[in-house]
Amino acid sequence: MSDNPCLSCGACCAAFRVSFYWAEIDESQVSPALIEKLTPHLSCMAGTHRAAPHCAALEGRVGGATACRIYAHRPSPCREVLPGDDKCQRARAKHALPPL
Repeated sequence: MSDNPCLSCGACCAAFRVSFYWAEIDESQVSPALIEKLTPHLSCMAGTHRAAPHCAALEGRVGGATACRIYAHRPSPCREVLPGDDKCQRARAKHALPPL
């Protein structure tokens, strides 16, 4: 069993738009179907540019067992959220999960 609280959460993947510079993602490593173009210079993870965001790369159920299908190749906004930081706590609260 892992001590990583993210593997039983996934709230951040279903709380925020994940936008990044379009060239940050290597399409040979990440399916183009998981990326949406926002502007000529910005893209986002599919499913996160909506009122109720839910990243298309998230497997599992928020608050249950979760995993990111592109974890090793995830964009910088995903790498910046850390367990227990402000964004993590806001995402967990949005999904009625207890704080870390």
